[in-house]
Amino acid sequence: MKRFTCGCLLPLFSALLPNGAQAEVTEDDLARSPQYVVQEHRFQNLPNPDAKPNRGTWDIWSRFFFQSKEGTVPVDAIPVRMLDKATLDGLDNGSNHIIRLGHSSHMLKLRGKWWLIDPVFGPRASPVSWAGPKRFHPPPLALEDVPPIEGLILSHDHYDHLDVPTIEALKGRVKRYFVPLGVGQHLRDWGVPAESIEEFDWWQEREWNGVKITAAPAQHFSGRTLWDRNRTLWASWSLRSGQDHIFYSGDSGYFGGFKTIGERLPKIDVALMENGAYDSYWPMVHMTPEETVQAFQDLRAGQLYLVHNSTFDLAFHGWRDPLERVAALAKERGINLATPEIGEVLTVGKARENRNWWEGLR
Repeated sequence: MKRFTCGCLLPLFSALLPNGAQAEVTEDDLARSPQYVVQEHRFQNLPNPDAKPNRGTWDIWSRFFFQSKEGTVPVDAIPVRMLDKATLDGLDNGSNHIIRLGHSSHMLKLRGKWWLIDPVFGPRASPVSWAGPKRFHPPPLALEDVPPIEGLILSHDHYDHLDVPTIEALKGRVKRYFVPLGVGQHLRDWGVPAESIEEFDWWQEREWNGVKITAAPAQHFSGRTLWDRNRTLWASWSLRSGQDHIFYSGDSGYFGGFKTIGERLPKIDVALMENGAYDSYWPMVHMTPEETVQAFQDLRAGQLYLVHNSTFDLAFHGWRDPLERVAALAKERGINLATPEIGEVLTVGKARENRNWWEGLR
C-alpha cells in the first residue's frame, strides 16, 4: 500500500440519476466527480487533517511476509445457520430482513424482493483460487440456491468485496447492479450487460422498485492489481425500504464524513459497520473497534450491526478481538448491538436477543 493523500473538498450536493438505463461511464464522466484527480486518472479521499498516516508499501508487505501471526484464524468451527428455500420463502414479505452471509456479504429481503451487498461466495479473497486468505466457514447458502436478485450493491473493488466467480455465477439472476464510479467496467469486462449497471458518485441517489439507494462517502482506497490503484471509487450506501433505513459503511477509516452522513441521511435504523482488518500500519483505511463505535454514534443510528470480520484472515489482530472490544463498549455505552451468527436473519425493527456467539471458541 502506498501512503494516502487527499486534496479536494467534496461539495455538499446531491444528484438524482436518470430513471432510464445508464450509458457506459467515460473518462469525461469521471472527470466531473469532485473526487477525481484528472491529471492522475485516480480518485482520492476527502481531506482529513486528523487522519493518522499509513506506513509505506515496503513496511506493510515486509510485515506480512516476515511477521508471524497468532490467533488470527479460529481453531474451533464458527457457527453457521444453513439456509434453505423454505426459510427464505417464509420471511415476511411486508418487512425488511438482513441475512449475514459472512465478512461484509449480506443478502437482504426488502419487502419481498431480494438484494445482495458485496457478495463473496468464493473460497478465498484472492485473485487466484490456490492462494490468499481462505474462508473460515462455508457460506450459509449455496451460490446456486441464491434467489433472483432485484439489486446488487458493491462498495468497492477489493477481492474481499468483489468476487469474480460470484459475479459470473449470478449473471442472468440480477436485475440491476449499483456500484461506485469506475467499478462498472469490471462488471462489463466479466460479461455483465452494460444496461444493467448504474455507477454512482458520492451523494447520488436512485429509487429502484421501492428502494431508495444513496451512495455516500467513505475513507478507503481501491485497486485489484499493482497498477490500478484508486482508478475506481469506493463508497458507503444508504437503503430506504418503506419506513426502514439501512446504512452500510463499506470499508472505511474513521473520518468526519460519518457525522455528515448522519445529518444528510438521518434516522438510520440499522448501521452495518466495518469492524475488522484494522492495524496501526494502515489506520486511514480501516477503523479500530473504538472508532467503529464512534462512527456509529456520529451517524446517530439505532442499531449497530458488525461486519467485516469472522470470515477471512486479513490483518494481525486476533479473530475475536473486533467482536470482544465492540461488545464491551456497547455494554458500557448502552448501544443496541447486533452480532448475528453467519446465516442468521435480522428483521429490521423486530426485537431480538443478541448473543456473543464467539465466546468460548478458540
